[in-house]
Amino acid sequence: MNRVDKKREKSMRFCLRRPFSGRLSLAVLLAVTAIPGRAFAAGDLKATLARLDAAAAGFRSTTANFEFISIQTDPVPDKDVQTGVVYYQRTGSNFQMGLHIDQVNGEKAPRIIVCCQGGNVRLFDEKMNHVTVLNKISQYQSWFMLGFGASGRELAEKFDITDDGADTVDGVKTEKLEMIPRDPNVRRNVAKITLWMDLDRGVSLKQRFDEDPSHYRVCTYSNIRMNQSVPRDAFTFRTNKQTTVSSQ
Repeated sequence: MNRVDKKREKSMRFCLRRPFSGRLSLAVLLAVTAIPGRAFAAGDLKATLARLDAAAAGFRSTTANFEFISIQTDPVPDKDVQTGVVYYQRTGSNFQMGLHIDQVNGEKAPRIIVCCQGGNVRLFDEKMNHVTVLNKISQYQSWFMLGFGASGRELAEKFDITDDGADTVDGVKTEKLEMIPRDPNVRRNVAKITLWMDLDRGVSLKQRFDEDPSHYRVCTYSNIRMNQSVPRDAFTFRTNKQTTVSSQ
């Protein structure tokens, strides 16, 4: 196996590693490096959630560039970095997400596309010409919506939330929210989530998912475009007669 193939295989492991049988992967999911030693003034959670409710009411779609980092500190330190473009669209209760991964650890990789629709996730590996369908994950749909279309009410139903107050991310004022999943099954996969929310737009600029003391995931978003048209292939991919399909 050559170096490029090893990178592609590592990328696939990153997408599927512990996601739906153990830990939830947020390459599909859907965190950011904490700032050690910094104190935050507690915010007004009720007011914050109300602003998120207002922003969600006007949410239709979002397009953003992303960088996803997976960190393992023990037993063997490891780091994976993926970059690409993510699309979100919501119409009423219908939510769609398309994650287009273009680079892995700084090298261009055969495109991996992850689509979340109707409670199912489909992962397309362009090089292998293979589709993996991940069923029975409707309980995780709220993860994909984190910071992109979810209202304050929806977040409060799923998480115990602490408002740590204001913080600045890339020159933008955000509200830092620490969230503990209410569902014990979900909490076994991810113990805590931290969001840095731009309350004016109702989107998260940074996210951090703490899985356990030795694993965490970091997500950052940039070039965020709100309520604009998305490409026709944002939530789908092209297959052919040779495409193989498997389900998990």
